[in-house]
Amino acid sequence: MTGMEQDERHMRQALKEASSAAARGEVPVGAVLADAAGRIIARGSNAPISKNDPTAHAEIVALRKAGKKTGNYRLPETTLYATIEPCAMCLGALIQARVKRLVYGADDPKSGAVKSIVRFPVERTNHRLEIERGVLAAECGRILKEFFAAKRRRSV
Repeated sequence: MTGMEQDERHMRQALKEASSAAARGEVPVGAVLADAAGRIIARGSNAPISKNDPTAHAEIVALRKAGKKTGNYRLPETTLYATIEPCAMCLGALIQARVKRLVYGADDPKSGAVKSIVRFPVERTNHRLEIERGVLAAECGRILKEFFAAKRRRSV
């Protein structure tokens, strides 16, 4: 399996997590964390509403689960797959956890911290995070657009 095939396979798993969030009325964002061998070690979906926790973003949920599972707050040689460009909080957490690589789908023009709103100075931090963007971007963006369109229809 090529690197791109593995990235797409894992992003499809993150999309399943996003669908799970949507089914609970959460903004449909999903994340999975894979180890160096490509095995998924943790999954997360948005849960700030249901947990009454503004930090319960999909990426943070996955990092917390992985930390508990591995018994370590450092997660070197891992890749986090997120359906949307992470916010500054999530990007900072990835750096603090020493995640090796971030792969995300859709850009987030409202709060993305890689290239959209905030340009987090990843190159100047003590840990260099490798970033790949645009994996299954259309599918990742579509789930968000459909969620918010449905929400607007219900509001009318």
